[in-house]
Amino acid sequence: MAPISTPLGRILLLTLSLAAFAQAGIAQESSDKHDNHARGRGPQLQLVATFEHQVTGMTVTPDGRKFVNFPRWTEDTPISVAELGASGDLRPYPDPEWNSWRNARRDKVTPQDHWVCVQSVVADKHGNLWVIDPGAPAQSLVVPGAPKLVRIDLASNRVAQVYAFDETIAPQGSYLNDVRISPDGRFVYITDSGVRGAVVVVDTASGSARRVLDGDPSTQADETVTVKVDGKPLQQTDGRRVSFSADGIALSPDGRYLYWQAVKGKTLYRIATDALQNAQLSPQQVAARVEAVGIDGPADGLWFDERGRLYVSSVEHHAIRVRDGERVDTLLRDRNLVWPDTFSEGADGTIYVTDSRIPEMSWFDPQSPIALPTRLYAIRGR
Repeated sequence: MAPISTPLGRILLLTLSLAAFAQAGIAQESSDKHDNHARGRGPQLQLVATFEHQVTGMTVTPDGRKFVNFPRWTEDTPISVAELGASGDLRPYPDPEWNSWRNARRDKVTPQDHWVCVQSVVADKHGNLWVIDPGAPAQSLVVPGAPKLVRIDLASNRVAQVYAFDETIAPQGSYLNDVRISPDGRFVYITDSGVRGAVVVVDTASGSARRVLDGDPSTQADETVTVKVDGKPLQQTDGRRVSFSADGIALSPDGRYLYWQAVKGKTLYRIATDALQNAQLSPQQVAARVEAVGIDGPADGLWFDERGRLYVSSVEHHAIRVRDGERVDTLLRDRNLVWPDTFSEGADGTIYVTDSRIPEMSWFDPQSPIALPTRLYAIRGR
């Protein structure tokens, strides 16, 4: 779809496009009568690891090392970032000191050089692990000095660079969520799923960061959408319903387009990355380059595989969908998959997905324990 130059033209074309996308999505959904687990055929989930705490992010390096992270949402987790061993053991990464911040020790441990509430980890193809720390335990107040993007050198297992974010990039109410790195490593793109959605662009050469599409409809929670699980609205024990803004993010294999969508939303969007990299463009000019791709319904993780297919976590349906051009298919459904969250791909083509089990959190289920077991799966037979 070509960019729309005027607000009215953009709205009219978006309305027509989304109507067609929605009809296609309904038709696809009606054909998914049984899950893969129940049928015992088609792509299957293979359990890789089980964790005692709530996992969100996961990544695999080109040489097969696996890393996971555990945010401080409902508990003061003892490990924020870890390397996952072959036997399922967790090694605090890059070392125990970086993992030593605790809610009760805020006056003793500096947030600038410790993990406070890590949301995502992503390995690039240049020997780096990138870690995004929104610095907002329980997705509440941002701890001053805590929001940061950290680059770790995988060869030495040492922190190579810290990009600190002040309140102009990570204001109160923000929650920096997921991260993608341009193929050349020059630019980093981060979604903000907080109260006011946005995309943060980091120029690694200069160290500068900018908030773009801040408040744009494409990055905001869609108030016409109610996130449901098993047909029931997902709401907190105090009655508030899920309202995450721009969350899942994916970069096309050639680096030309960035894709994202809100969890509390239904529409997948994209923009040419040259518009994000150009600091001379006005907010209006950047917004005019946004394109609606299609209707996914509420979704969390996004991932492009090496073949250029886009994986989408369908959080309402215990499912994973795949976009291949204009075609959208359900790859698998399994009721054991409770809120598929983050994808990653190994060098052998294996797709991994974390199962963060958000509907089972104590935020939504008062009977749930504070420490919530979660899982990491590999997708087999795809």
